[in-house]
Amino acid sequence: MAGRIEDYALVGDLQTAALIGRDGTIDWLCLPRIDSSAVFAGLLGTSDNGFWRIGPTSEPDASPARADRRHYRGDSLILESEWDTPTGTLRVTDFMPPRVGAPRLVRIVEAVEGTVTAASTLCLRFNYGKVVPWVYKTTDERTRAAAGPDAVWLDTAAETHGAALTTRSDLTLTAGERVAFTLTWQPSYDPTPPDRLDTEQALEDTGKFWSDWVAQCTYSGPHRDAVIRSLITLKALTNPVTGGIVAAPTTSLPEDLGGVRNWDYRYVWLRDAAITMSSLLRAGYRDEARAWRTWLLHAVAGDPENLQIMYGIAGERELPETMLNWLAGYENSRPVRTGNEAAGQRQLDVYGEVIEALYLAAQLGLERDETSNHLLVKLVQSVDAHWREPDKGIWEVRGPDRHFVHSKVMAWVAVDRTIKLIESGHADGPVDQLKLLRATIHQDVCTRGFDRERNTFTQSYGSRELDAALLLIPQVGFLPADDPRVIGTIEAIQRELSTPDGFLVRYPTDGPHTGVDGLPGDEGAFLVCSFWLADALAMIGRDDEAQELFERLLALRSDLGLLAEEWDPHRRRQVGNYPQAFSHIGIVDVALALEQGSARRACVPGGAAR
Repeated sequence: MAGRIEDYALVGDLQTAALIGRDGTIDWLCLPRIDSSAVFAGLLGTSDNGFWRIGPTSEPDASPARADRRHYRGDSLILESEWDTPTGTLRVTDFMPPRVGAPRLVRIVEAVEGTVTAASTLCLRFNYGKVVPWVYKTTDERTRAAAGPDAVWLDTAAETHGAALTTRSDLTLTAGERVAFTLTWQPSYDPTPPDRLDTEQALEDTGKFWSDWVAQCTYSGPHRDAVIRSLITLKALTNPVTGGIVAAPTTSLPEDLGGVRNWDYRYVWLRDAAITMSSLLRAGYRDEARAWRTWLLHAVAGDPENLQIMYGIAGERELPETMLNWLAGYENSRPVRTGNEAAGQRQLDVYGEVIEALYLAAQLGLERDETSNHLLVKLVQSVDAHWREPDKGIWEVRGPDRHFVHSKVMAWVAVDRTIKLIESGHADGPVDQLKLLRATIHQDVCTRGFDRERNTFTQSYGSRELDAALLLIPQVGFLPADDPRVIGTIEAIQRELSTPDGFLVRYPTDGPHTGVDGLPGDEGAFLVCSFWLADALAMIGRDDEAQELFERLLALRSDLGLLAEEWDPHRRRQVGNYPQAFSHIGIVDVALALEQGSARRACVPGGAAR
């Protein structure tokens, strides 16, 4: 049975990632890419759908023992888990070397003290747990599993044997003894076996990779540990080959346990990726920003008029949504989905996020690029042509299109940042015409999207519902933080969208005025919205309240510092895809905002007209 979502650790090689439970079980791994089919899918089904467990030997019918301690080795994605047994202490070190050639997963088992018995049980199931591969020993005593286009090789000095369609090793180790297991993927049709890995050298190199990368971080404030862990997580979701930044490494972890709000997040949302890039850039990471800008140009190519809200990791446009009916779903949350039909939605806010990211890159010294300037002009032309139209909004609702206020605000941001890029010499364009467009959008939003009776902006034109995305109005500079309309909106959202424990839902999902998302069921507190609230409270001078909320949000993290998409206030546990880029962006952004303090409130972020 899969563990609680927050019980999983993340290890990865920047192109894919594995989730490892407290009992030493890997329940999720897609190969060769993060959006490929899973070879371990027990997370979304049962043990019959694939897993790899290494830990102390247990009785046949007993549940695997949970590690007594676990941590990441320094500032890295190298996981160390330890079990205290009656005869000694066992440690398992898990990591994936940043990829050079084939993807590899390494597990090193060692006795720290005394004498320990341990077992490795490897259950490979290809195609998301559906296909049992052909497993055999090669002439040089390597284990190979193959089915269809995929092959996986297991290398270890330990003896292995087959048992109930698994590959098992039983070990007895004394203090100081170590045994490594390496899992390597390659195409099944490749006639050349992968090289054996020097696991000790790979461990050293992986540690150095992460320490060198973390050393580039420019943040040194009081929340450095939380920021660094979030930045490492964001880096793990950033493909170094394509530059694409995925929203999460998982699919179909439910927003509502037992419900249908289960989506595939292993793709590049323009919004999420642009904001992730902005966070990395402000923390000192320019290479990732350049790579993302290149990815953007490839993905959008010469067709910005047909801009999608998300793409595949390499810029793929077709992401058909499919149900994997043979999987029971995480805690019976069905359906399990791959692909995401929301890729075809119109969401006008993405224009603003993308242009804001290009603007920030220019502000922080990224060199001018003529191709991206051409794209910028095309994007703002699309905004001019379509900003008056309804859309699906930031939350990908599957109900009718509406005139979402946040979408209009971000259309304003797209125009505003384009004007600033032109005025600063980073782009060319008709600045006077754009200034008129900016003023027109601003007036339209303030007239049609504001409820004067309640002193708050609303989710959409003519509605009474609120939306946590409205908290971004002062952050993006649409109105200054001290504007009474901004303060009224922040207070209304805090009052009407808070859960009993003081976190925020995105928007109401029940009551007489709902139906906006077109889905049954409920959802938990959407964590990035609560980070937005902390930021908004700091912007209006309620620093103590902002700090207190930030600390309570940090307390929701797992023991390893990881956050899913949402928090279930009733079951008091994390829900949704995990770890979630948006949630970790929230940690980085609020930490940076709190460090800037009152200096940040002294100006309007985007230079908006009052």
